Amino acid sequence: MNTVQRIAKNMAVLFLARIVSMLFGFFYVMYTARHLGPANYGILSFALALNGIFGVIANFGLDPLTVREVARDKTLARKYLANGLVLKLLFGTLTFLIVFVVVNLLGYPEITRKVVYIITLSTIIAGLNNLFNDIYQAFERMEFISIGQILQSVCSLIFAIIAIKLGLNVVYFAVIYLIVNSIVLGYHVVITTWKFLKPKIEVDFNFWKSVVREAWPFAVTSIFVSIYYQIDIVMLSYMKGDKIVGWYNAAYRLVLILLIIPQIYFATVYPVMSKFYSISKDSLRSIFERSFKYMMIIGISIGLGITLLADKIILLVYGDEFAPATIALQILVWSEVISFVNIVFANLLNATNNSLLNTKQTLISAILNVILNFILIPKYSYIGAGLATVLTKIVSLIILIKFIKRLDFMPRLKWFDKEDIEIFKTVLGLRR
Repeated sequence: MNTVQRIAKNMAVLFLARIVSMLFGFFYVMYTARHLGPANYGILSFALALNGIFGVIANFGLDPLTVREVARDKTLARKYLANGLVLKLLFGTLTFLIVFVVVNLLGYPEITRKVVYIITLSTIIAGLNNLFNDIYQAFERMEFISIGQILQSVCSLIFAIIAIKLGLNVVYFAVIYLIVNSIVLGYHVVITTWKFLKPKIEVDFNFWKSVVREAWPFAVTSIFVSIYYQIDIVMLSYMKGDKIVGWYNAAYRLVLILLIIPQIYFATVYPVMSKFYSISKDSLRSIFERSFKYMMIIGISIGLGITLLADKIILLVYGDEFAPATIALQILVWSEVISFVNIVFANLLNATNNSLLNTKQTLISAILNVILNFILIPKYSYIGAGLATVLTKIVSLIILIKFIKRLDFMPRLKWFDKEDIEIFKTVLGLRR
């Protein structure tokens, strides 16, 4: 199986799984939001956003580092998994303490604090799950990631329907995240033991030092990316209240679904890019340029479609109570269109050992996003938050272009050629 065929096979597996997961996830979000209403859905959204920011500490950049290093040398899998589990538990404990202090200092009511604590525990377990996914990704065995994703989405929907039937409140919906992530963790332990290696716990301080030294740029980048994606929800919660957060996050959850496209693509392409950096710069340039072209075309097409159909989408998914989310969806979709291109550049920087450049641009973007939200939210509420997100993504794109030019990797814009057609035939299974 050649490189294109292997990428196509992994993309097809992940894409099918994501479509199934997205379908179940769609109904989960729809039923949950309709049952809880904008205010309670806003509480759950705030808890997830807060953990989106501080939960990055629990991972500390170990995921992209593990994929990169194990993809280059498969014998390192046992070392990274055994030590990574311990490191993630330690960083997870630190995360819980930080979140506990923050929600109490901000004076949130008891029900909000309970939801935040439960979601934080769930986030720690999700971090362990990610480490197993890193091993699958490095070995280019995406089918095991796919099964885990489907299991998670199916279980989430089933438990949500049960909670709705029982008339349970938002605290119990937070418990769903904890239960489901625990089930998925059990699945990963079984699969990894069966197909790869026996998971164990290991404490190697010298290895920890080297890992932390290598991982910190990824960790810092992830923190800034999380701030960049989640700070608007946290700030809206504090400044404008739970109902506004419910409307805004209803739109945001829909546009974030779009990121499954570049995520699926680069889950399969990133390990290949990392290998090509060591053995063939021409091959790396080729896959980078094609990735740029595909992501740009797909992103713009989706952006135009959602902008025109936003009101119908919100009404279909959430109902009349969430109608104010329409304009947020029309604004936020363009932030994700820009993200399609930004992700291409960011993966190139990571694959070529230039993750520090990624860290720099995310630092600038995160700071800018916080400033813009402070300026725009008080006056324009959730519409201002959406505009802040789009403006930040534009600045991020400009910075990334500057870095890519410095590396002499600026993509050349080309129309589709014969090789593109052959690639699509392979992806669609028309050529073997």
